[in-house]
Amino acid sequence: MKEPAPDRTPALLLPTETTTEVSARDADAAVLPIGSFEQHGPCLPLVTDTVVACALSRRIAAAHRVLALPPITVSCSHEHADWAGTVSISAATLYHMVRDIADSLRRSGIRSLVLVNGHGGNYVLRNVVQESSGWGIRMALFPESADWKAAREAAGIATSAHDDMHAGEIETSILLHTHPELLRPGHESTDRSAGDRRHLLTLGMREYTTTGVLGRPSRATAEKGAALLDSLTESFGAYHALLRGPGTQDGDGS
Repeated sequence: MKEPAPDRTPALLLPTETTTEVSARDADAAVLPIGSFEQHGPCLPLVTDTVVACALSRRIAAAHRVLALPPITVSCSHEHADWAGTVSISAATLYHMVRDIADSLRRSGIRSLVLVNGHGGNYVLRNVVQESSGWGIRMALFPESADWKAAREAAGIATSAHDDMHAGEIETSILLHTHPELLRPGHESTDRSAGDRRHLLTLGMREYTTTGVLGRPSRATAEKGAALLDSLTESFGAYHALLRGPGTQDGDGS
């Protein structure tokens, strides 16, 4: 009898605390990782964005007093629809999923929610955060461009922010650090660039890359991945302080 293929899906982010333990730690903020299920070229898995968002959320939860939620694993990946395996939901569906989660958290006494976004195509998340002020829960979107800029500099990322769009140096570095077993061989030879992408939302990714890659994964290293996560975790401190209000501290960081 043929043995089943090994399960290459990583253990993603699962809650590691009971409600009582969360209450004891005064975790008045929650972090919600939001990924995607979309092509990432020939070497990275479909769950790449979810793995990245969960890796960052784990680091944040280890350093700050927050409730780590399990991830949203399918989101708005319509620009990748030309590749088999990509699965998307509508922007309206994602909007309502996040809003429902925020409402549930508010009812349980958690008044702050950070959306840890791993997929650049989830544009609707900005609108969710923008509108949240009237919902009785304070929200933030993380990381923002300034956080990524600081992380790129700290990690010595060689590819420019514009060129490192998809399955490139950053994403490959983080996976090399956190889940190297998920990469197929060959990322060193899959670099692809496309400078002018002004019509990407209209035409989709296929117009700009035949492989699904836009970036230089050949420059990725596990060390860069670790440095990226270190920097982003440090940047999160300012968001947490803002959400908790003036005069609050994380204590010992546990």
